[in-house]
Amino acid sequence: MQRAALFSGGDAQMAAGDLGELLVPYMPTIRVPKSGDRVYKTECAFSYDSPDSEGGLYVCMNTFLGFGREHIERHYRKTGQCVYLHLKRRVIEKVPGASGGALPKRRNAKLFLDLEANSDLNSDDFEYEDEAKLVLFPDHYEIPLPNIEELPALVTIACDALLSAKSPYRKQDPDSWEEELQASKHAKTLVQLDNGVRIPPSGWKCSKCDLQENLWLNLTDGSVLCGKWFFDGSGGNGHAAEHYKETGYPLVVKLGTITPDGADVYSFDEEEPVLDPHIAKHLAHFGIDMLQMQVTENGLRDNDIKPRVSEWEVIQEAGVKLKPMYGPGYTGMKNLGNSCYLNAVMQAIFSIPEFQRAYVGNLPRIFDYSPLDPTQDFSTQMAKLGHGLLSGQYSKPPMKSELIEQVMKEEHKAQHNGISPQMFKAFISKGHPEFSSNRQQDALEFFLHLINLVERNPVGSENPSDVFRFLVEECTRCCQSRKVRYTERVDYIMQLPVAMEAATNKDELIAYELKRREAEATRRPLPELVRAKIPFSACLQAFSEPSNVEDFWSSALQAKSAGVKTSRFASFPEYLVVQIKKFTFGLDWIPKKLDVSIDMPDFLDINHLRARGLQPGEEELPDIAPPIIIPDDPKVRLLYFRRSFLLALDIDECSVMQLAEMGFPLEACRKAVYYTGNLGAEVAFNWIIAHMEEPDFAEPLVIPAYGEIASNGAAAFGAVGLDNQPPEEMVSIIISMGFQRNLAIQALKATNNNLERGLEWIFSHPELEEESEPALDMMDMDNNANANIAETGSEGPRVKDGSGRYELFGFISHMGTSTMSGHYVCHLKKEGRWVIYNDLRVCASERPPKDLGYIYFYHRIPS
Repeated sequence: MQRAALFSGGDAQMAAGDLGELLVPYMPTIRVPKSGDRVYKTECAFSYDSPDSEGGLYVCMNTFLGFGREHIERHYRKTGQCVYLHLKRRVIEKVPGASGGALPKRRNAKLFLDLEANSDLNSDDFEYEDEAKLVLFPDHYEIPLPNIEELPALVTIACDALLSAKSPYRKQDPDSWEEELQASKHAKTLVQLDNGVRIPPSGWKCSKCDLQENLWLNLTDGSVLCGKWFFDGSGGNGHAAEHYKETGYPLVVKLGTITPDGADVYSFDEEEPVLDPHIAKHLAHFGIDMLQMQVTENGLRDNDIKPRVSEWEVIQEAGVKLKPMYGPGYTGMKNLGNSCYLNAVMQAIFSIPEFQRAYVGNLPRIFDYSPLDPTQDFSTQMAKLGHGLLSGQYSKPPMKSELIEQVMKEEHKAQHNGISPQMFKAFISKGHPEFSSNRQQDALEFFLHLINLVERNPVGSENPSDVFRFLVEECTRCCQSRKVRYTERVDYIMQLPVAMEAATNKDELIAYELKRREAEATRRPLPELVRAKIPFSACLQAFSEPSNVEDFWSSALQAKSAGVKTSRFASFPEYLVVQIKKFTFGLDWIPKKLDVSIDMPDFLDINHLRARGLQPGEEELPDIAPPIIIPDDPKVRLLYFRRSFLLALDIDECSVMQLAEMGFPLEACRKAVYYTGNLGAEVAFNWIIAHMEEPDFAEPLVIPAYGEIASNGAAAFGAVGLDNQPPEEMVSIIISMGFQRNLAIQALKATNNNLERGLEWIFSHPELEEESEPALDMMDMDNNANANIAETGSEGPRVKDGSGRYELFGFISHMGTSTMSGHYVCHLKKEGRWVIYNDLRVCASERPPKDLGYIYFYHRIPS
């Protein structure tokens, strides 16, 4: 603590007894920050005001939330909290020394706030002076600090603890990320099966479903299985976790993250990302030579070859004098350490009127109805970010006098402009293993993550993410029977393949490649880069062509067959997001980006890709599902159903996060959802209210083993029903395995509601199972009828269909060799001119590199 710095000197403002008497009514509301409390003393919860701002920052002495001058009254009216610590940092010019220069840099005795220094100021000419005082509302009565002898001891301790508290974002500092990852206890002794599995460099898919993204390689047996998003299960079906439950094989590595520097490894047993010091050996077991990925084809190290910098220069428009832009809509965002992907996406998002209206247009209502902790509310933080970018409050041009002074001193001093999205990033990435880190991420994945959160946190009757949503019609054709099946799915992006075979400058590319290899072999400078020129029309054609369906099962043939699939737009979105699929893997497992130039059009017409549905002469494939093979051996069948049982106990993470966003401890939310049988956030909320006072309320959830759950019977699922009826949850689990309801109830009653013994009882009474077959058929019919009713009764996804004619208004470009490294920049068309958003730097664009983008944003042209 810096007690001496805070409480040294100063004149008493009133007698000690008077101060003590004045604070007595407020003493019950003053808290001392404890370990784990988040103290927001650097940023307002509703704006980007800080102690550096003109009005300073007010920190509530009860909730430890910070508020700028414009928002402090709102918090006082909502909570009735009266005592705030007002923090203000002033920038003062250093006193000149005898020689005329500034005095040597020294620690300022009046600097006690744990704040980041303003890098825009020259530390040789300026220093900081911090000021703190207590403010009592509603009269705004101020008690300047220090006042150690006059203030009650509790107030003194609370002020001192608050001022010395660390930033709530400290754990996201770049230097601390690697320290947080610990080596897995399984890494050294990991057993790898000698089963001959070899993993190809591309073309992966989950071995239990058709998913081709978010895939994880099990380091014990080489299984490739899909993962699961933390929030709502989207993006994966959880087969990797399911495989761990079946086998106990603990370590997995995420495919697509393997680089010479390492890979993303997760331990199911330890339930956290881990380091694997032997990852190279473990990957080599499955044919992935990670160490060789550092070496190019001729054996030269990457750092022995001159890097290609032209992409960085072109995209950032280096070498061109760009005019800075100021005012509403021209606010930059600070890079927090590989957060440029977030900055680029959010600049594009808040250039869209629907998002502006939803969040900034509704800002007063969102702020007034925000929860007690607005730092944990999605709508509040979106509105705050949108206002910060669009208000112009944090993007002001330099004063004329400052410009003259800079010219006279022949120096350029950057303005203290832009916003630092620390609070936004901390909240929106909470619980996500990738976005919560300080590593570079894929801007497209973050865009989809954001849309997912927007969908789950509606701000009004109309969801702004509706503008991106469209329906895709997929036609799957059996090549042998020629029969077809039409299905629809929801999507938010149009993914265009790069048609490398259609390059218009193939001769130049061949010549360049020969010169490049010769230069590398002789260690001479590389020739001037020749980039493949791909016609946009070729990429669009590749998108519309049929693609092969792997492991296609034809319901017409009742067997596997060759199948092809074509995709068309069943509806066109208001805003079309186009991704150029530049990132891939070489045959040597080296991640690479296709360095191509595509002549992206300013105006786009895709009406010819409109879906047409079932055509005359086409015959539909029978609606028959592939057979599910259940083992005949009763013991093996029991293991099969045990697996189904474990899946039934899966926790609904969507409900967990809904509760966590209300401010409840995460572990308490997980227990609430678990103990209420995944019946939804509302039911779990009632459980939380009933158990809040229990001492282990926030303790981690400990899920008992299968046998323990089964032996506990009704205790694991709730009270036993009337007349000793088995718990409905246990009955439902058995029914979901294909047995009749009466048989499930009979088995549970015969085994005192023990699920495992109940299953064994069913297997030991096959005659009862055979008698129940007709009833099972009737139950299936009832279930199908109910499913049809539910499907036809639903409204379906909301889409804004219209014309397929679009105009380009923005694009995000990536520089670097993979999505796990490099830098992102956003270009947006505003007021008829292109503007480049390069983190804090916002300038008028002179040469927008529209041919080198990664993600493009088009808006529909009104008919």
